[in-house]
Amino acid sequence: MNLTISGHHLDVTPALRNYVTTKLDRISRRFDHVTDVRVLLSIDNQKEKDQRQRAVCNIRVKGTELFAESAHEDLYAAVDALVDKLDRQVLRHKDKVQSHGRPAGDPVH
Repeated sequence: MNLTISGHHLDVTPALRNYVTTKLDRISRRFDHVTDVRVLLSIDNQKEKDQRQRAVCNIRVKGTELFAESAHEDLYAAVDALVDKLDRQVLRHKDKVQSHGRPAGDPVH
């Protein structure tokens, strides 16, 4: 899995990089076919402080690309929400891939 973590208007500290990597391990444990993960952490100049910290992620898996974004007043909370969204998408994609074959209980001819 190729992981790229970058920051826009902020420096990605080793603690923040470690936190994102630890959280994204959950995705790679659920689904083996993850090839590329790109995470962009940013601080926007918005008047609403509760939506200022943003985390955006693109995951390339075998067959498709998944995208999620999250905004919160705390960057760590934005990363948590982002990983939750990605986890749901990966599970949905995994179920689609596995159930694409013949129906369960269908005898093999």
